[in-house]
Amino acid sequence: MSLYCAIGSPETDLKPEELKDLLSGSLAKLGPRSSVLAVPPDQSRQHSQAGLLTRFAWEHYGDKLKAVLPAIGTHTPMRSEQLTHMFAGVPLGLFKVHNWRTDVETLGEVPAAFIREQSEGKLDYAWPAQVNRLISQGGFDLILSIGQVVPHEVIGMASYTKNILIGTGGREGINRSHYLGAVYGMERIMGRAENPVRAVLTCASDRFLRRIPIVYVHTVVGRRAGGGLAVRGLYIGDDKECFLQAAALSLKVNFEIVEEPLQKAVVYLDPDEFHSTWIGNKAVYRTRMALADGADLIILAPGVREFGEDKGIDALIRKYGYHGTPYTLKAVAENPELARDLSAAAHLIHASSEGRFKITWCPGHLTEEEITGVGYAYGDLKAMLERYDPRKLRHGANRVDGEEIFFIANPGLGLWAHRSRLSQ
Repeated sequence: MSLYCAIGSPETDLKPEELKDLLSGSLAKLGPRSSVLAVPPDQSRQHSQAGLLTRFAWEHYGDKLKAVLPAIGTHTPMRSEQLTHMFAGVPLGLFKVHNWRTDVETLGEVPAAFIREQSEGKLDYAWPAQVNRLISQGGFDLILSIGQVVPHEVIGMASYTKNILIGTGGREGINRSHYLGAVYGMERIMGRAENPVRAVLTCASDRFLRRIPIVYVHTVVGRRAGGGLAVRGLYIGDDKECFLQAAALSLKVNFEIVEEPLQKAVVYLDPDEFHSTWIGNKAVYRTRMALADGADLIILAPGVREFGEDKGIDALIRKYGYHGTPYTLKAVAENPELARDLSAAAHLIHASSEGRFKITWCPGHLTEEEITGVGYAYGDLKAMLERYDPRKLRHGANRVDGEEIFFIANPGLGLWAHRSRLSQ
């Protein structure tokens, strides 16, 4: 077990040439490799610098980097223009598509007794450790799992083994892990490196991934005071230590505590990154602990055109809607189609306000009928963009026509909470 690189602080600002040198130096420590697979995230994590690091890995290994498998989980496969944008310079012929329904192998199971313990007795099922067959059967002598450590709604802190076991995982593994996180409670998980979902993945990794030559490459990305993004840390290793160090830095960089509960928050979703409420509801997940009871959350989403990235999940969201935990648990108990897709059920819980605050979606490509049909309020995007112009607002507190708002330009980069919520 080795830690090849551990550089970072809240003030660090790693430039591309520094990232390249640090990555190449770390890879050189591994010794010669003849068949390499890179596993980066998709465009929903384009700010992670995983695209740049994947290109640097390709430049380091040349034709020994045989394939790139974006860890899309249940997301829509990346289009060629998205690949070209995020992974500029990497040959398109190297990219493979992960199908979470058909492309997986089950390596073993975490027993139901462990899930019962982690869920505090709420769930009673085993958890299958599933990965794409390229990982388990591809014959690679190095798998580079590349990603960003940042607060996450399902697993507390993103990346590490999640990139493999969920990002390239299968239907049951994804469904059951998401549902465990939802039932245990999102606000008890977000921002915590150690939690029940992570414990399940760690157990699976210890049991079933030890013989697979995985090296993890983790970035921590934060905002510069004057605007723009900075890579605050780079951690490379083949065990949990590189993840824990990255997670500790991410809490300092990405966790923002507001002194007073927010009465109105406006969140902008970059159209190049967010195309669905499935991903765009980070606007709900990441702000909920900062919002006051009765608050308004306005989501400006010019690129959003669907609910689920997967057609089956999209249909379930349209049918059952975002109506809170009791409604969703009852629907799971009474409807086998939803019980078979527990990740969809988990998402419906995660993205509900539980009646505590108002959520107004302003999408570019969904109708008012579609938005109100799933339980959200609808806002006209053009009118809202005129009132809350992202080009004129600064991150944090703003005054717009005498109204106090809190503006967030990208919810995927952080987690917000107020102190009263943390004390609970």
